[in-house]
Amino acid sequence: MPKIKTHSGAKKRFKLSKNGKPIRGHAFKSHILNKKSTKRKRNLRKSVVADVTNVAQIKRLVPYK
Repeated sequence: MPKIKTHSGAKKRFKLSKNGKPIRGHAFKSHILNKKSTKRKRNLRKSVVADVTNVAQIKRLVPYK
């Protein structure tokens, strides 16, 4: 069976934890930062486990991670 191609956009955005859960970064952190509070910007730095509803699709897009 042929190999599955990894989605180029997804490989830059997601990585899998040791248990196989996809980890993602937060959006809204690139510009217009004046109006956002320091606490909000600090929390946007942290990575989060992706939502359960998207796990199957993310694993399909990044099969060999």
